[in-house]
Amino acid sequence: MSKRALKKYLSELKKGELEDQLLGLYEKFPAVKAYYSFVFNPKEEKLVQEAKLKIGNEYFPVKRKRPRARRSVAQKYIKNFLLLGVDAPLVADVMLYNIEIAQEFAQHKNVPDAFYKSMLNSFEQAVQYIAVNSILPEFKNRIVVIYKETQDKNWMYADGFSRALDSID
Repeated sequence: MSKRALKKYLSELKKGELEDQLLGLYEKFPAVKAYYSFVFNPKEEKLVQEAKLKIGNEYFPVKRKRPRARRSVAQKYIKNFLLLGVDAPLVADVMLYNIEIAQEFAQHKNVPDAFYKSMLNSFEQAVQYIAVNSILPEFKNRIVVIYKETQDKNWMYADGFSRALDSID
C-alpha cells in the first residue's frame, strides 16, 4: 500500500475507528509499543546506560564464564536508537563505547581476525555518524584515543582506521 493510499484510508476513518486501530497496533507489535513508550516518556539516559551494560556484558560477562564478544548486540541497540530518534550525542557515545570496550577486551584475549574487521566497520560507522551530525568537537578526543590504541597495539586493518580518521579532517 502506498503512503498516499494509506492517507486516504485513514482520512475516511472515524476517530473511534482510528483509535481502535492504533490500540490494536500498540498491543500487537512490540516496536509500536516501544515507539510510543519512548515518545511519551523518553528516558534516553536510562536507555543508554542499559545498552552500555548489555554491551559490556558481551565482553566481560558477570553471570557466565565465557565472553561472547558479539558486535551485533551493540549494532542492535544503535539501530534501535536511530529508529527512535535518540539524541545524536547519546548514539555516538554508545557507538564509541562499543569500540572502547572491545579494545579493552582485545588487550586481554586472543581475538580472531574477523574481530578487527568488525571493529573497523564500527569505527567507520561512528566517525561518519559523528561527522554527519556535526558533533565532532564533542567526541574528537575519544576518536583519537581509539585510533592511537589501534596503532599502538598494531591492530589488523590499521590503515583502514587511518583512512576513517582522515575522512573527518
